[in-house]
Amino acid sequence: MTILEHYRKVLNGELEQSPVESLMGLKLISVEEGEATYEMQASEQHANPQGTCNGGIIGILADMAMGIAYGSTLQNDETFTTIEMKVNFFRPVWKARIKAHATLYKRGQTIGFIQCDITDENGKLIAHASSTCMTLRGDKAQGR
Repeated sequence: MTILEHYRKVLNGELEQSPVESLMGLKLISVEEGEATYEMQASEQHANPQGTCNGGIIGILADMAMGIAYGSTLQNDETFTTIEMKVNFFRPVWKARIKAHATLYKRGQTIGFIQCDITDENGKLIAHASSTCMTLRGDKAQGR
């Protein structure tokens, strides 16, 4: 089963989400080839010492969306790993339903680049993330 097929089944309730999705309260909203959207409810449990949503939490949300967006383009015998990720933060979040929408920007034979906008329930841009992923094949893809 491809990653796209797997996550379509997660979206339809035929398969369970991954442990990190459950732990973080992430919910897959949509998945298409080269695109994925997740959302989560940011609340006190995600707060840093200043009371705002910890940047790492926002990073996890973006990382899931970008990973699935990239993974959705792979063949059945391929997998991937993230080799770089960056997040720019624009506004703080306290309590809000936040959404990460990731799209594949460019995919080559081995390396791909994904971008992700993280917005609040009013559509205001909270952060922008980008990720570089590497496609793994053959022995390098085993067990991943």
